[in-house]
Amino acid sequence: MAQDFEGIVNRSYSSAPKYTEVMAGVPEDYMKIRTLGALLEINYKIVGAKEQLRRNLISKIKSNSAKYPGIIGFEDDVVPALDRAILSGHDMILVGQIGQAKTKIAQSIAENLLSPMPVIRGSITNDCPMDLPASELAGLLLDRDGAMPSPRFFIDADSKAKIRDNKLDTPIDWVGGKDRFKYVLATPDISVKDLVGQIDAIKITKKGTELYEIESYSPGQLMQAKHGLFCIDELPVLDTRKQVALLSVLQEGRFTTGAYPVVFEPKTAFLATANPIDYTHAGKIIEPLYDRLKSHIHTHYPKTVGDEMLIVAQESRIPKSFVPVFMLKLLVRVAQNARKSPEINQDKGVSVRMSVHGLELLVGEAERTRALSHEIMPVPRPSDISCIGQCAKFELAELDDTAENRHKTLRTLVDLAVRDTSLEYVREAGQEVLEGIKGDFAGKNFVVSQSIVGSNSMANSYENQLKNFGALAGLVEKVYQRALSDQAEFVRQAKSHGIQAGSFEFSDASGHELRAAALELALDGLCLLEPKILDRKEGSYVAA
Repeated sequence: MAQDFEGIVNRSYSSAPKYTEVMAGVPEDYMKIRTLGALLEINYKIVGAKEQLRRNLISKIKSNSAKYPGIIGFEDDVVPALDRAILSGHDMILVGQIGQAKTKIAQSIAENLLSPMPVIRGSITNDCPMDLPASELAGLLLDRDGAMPSPRFFIDADSKAKIRDNKLDTPIDWVGGKDRFKYVLATPDISVKDLVGQIDAIKITKKGTELYEIESYSPGQLMQAKHGLFCIDELPVLDTRKQVALLSVLQEGRFTTGAYPVVFEPKTAFLATANPIDYTHAGKIIEPLYDRLKSHIHTHYPKTVGDEMLIVAQESRIPKSFVPVFMLKLLVRVAQNARKSPEINQDKGVSVRMSVHGLELLVGEAERTRALSHEIMPVPRPSDISCIGQCAKFELAELDDTAENRHKTLRTLVDLAVRDTSLEYVREAGQEVLEGIKGDFAGKNFVVSQSIVGSNSMANSYENQLKNFGALAGLVEKVYQRALSDQAEFVRQAKSHGIQAGSFEFSDASGHELRAAALELALDGLCLLEPKILDRKEGSYVAA
């Protein structure tokens, strides 16, 4: 039996794989391979994390498949830079302001370009049996005792025990890239031990192990990312000593911890992020580490309104509702205007999360003011827009950064967005229509409120009021039809990016409230035309 184990291991290690790969390092029907013996039978060979990224990226490029699902607006600059870095086997740093999808990029790389790997069940360091040299794996199967032949960590003590106990029946789980992605936010309380691991006094006490035996080691975050992607967010926040702990990983692919006489090899791809202010500040990243992060890739905010709209649709978490595309466009323009405003500190940035959280608030406001009390679908409209003040996260540059000044600045940004969006829908109204609307408002006013619904039995519902404004009703119908067309096009674009667009798909249940939103948009536009047709006074629209 002793010779059998040794022969099986040696044959497997020295022979070519008996399988066809469906991804880098992944055999066909891999989910049927559930034991160490099955791995040895097919002569399984580990493919390293960086090689997995490279080969899987090549496969996606050749098949024209999505390389980084969920990453929008970076097609012309960031995506080519990521491709080059991965194809070159580079560790990289993403440099960008808050809310520029840096962490999402790292997650997308791990989830879509790392292959599933066979890991000994329960291992927290992603131990693959083939991490072991053939002689050591055979030794475990034969229950051979002896000192560690080389001061290197291959697999942890629990994984070794499983092999000793279960032999060729040692259970194997296939662990995907998502579960081999380790995200660490650099904060002042992160310690060197958190990163590289430590000698665990409790293990020494409980197990009676010696101080320098492998059983006394508790793995840190680097080893927990073995065979995966290690992402450290805001790298410059780490002090020099902790950055030095990462240096040998980038330089040599290995590290030691304290006086512990063992070399650890995390075999991970490394990705860091940084804010531009910290990145350019001398001393924030130590020079040797800065130099060994081979690719430095700069991210940016969405360059177009359309890109940001898609991102917001993708990232927002909202209950069942219907969101008019013109409301999404209005909201996104607020953030885009903020990024151009000289009154806002652009070094701090204006995160896309402001738009995402703003949409969530708009739906909540539609629920609060109308939908819940009238049991109708929540549909945001222009009169709801003031609610986004509670998610307006920016810092003023020119004025004192007070709540009052931020509110005034936001109001200006909202007014600009309302102007651009409403005029887009009413600008083409002919002179005859405008004259008719002037006639509609002779001696009359139109009452607008968040609490008024599009259609019900109450006299002031928008539908009932419109009966007395024939020309206005005609304009609202045109805006409504344009909105439906824009809605269908946006849903098509969203689905082409794999975005769930249920809250943007029109249904008859949304019809009256969409008309109400279109009405408010048209009324705002009529106040902003040159010359203007209407004025707004105390919640009513009147002739100018």
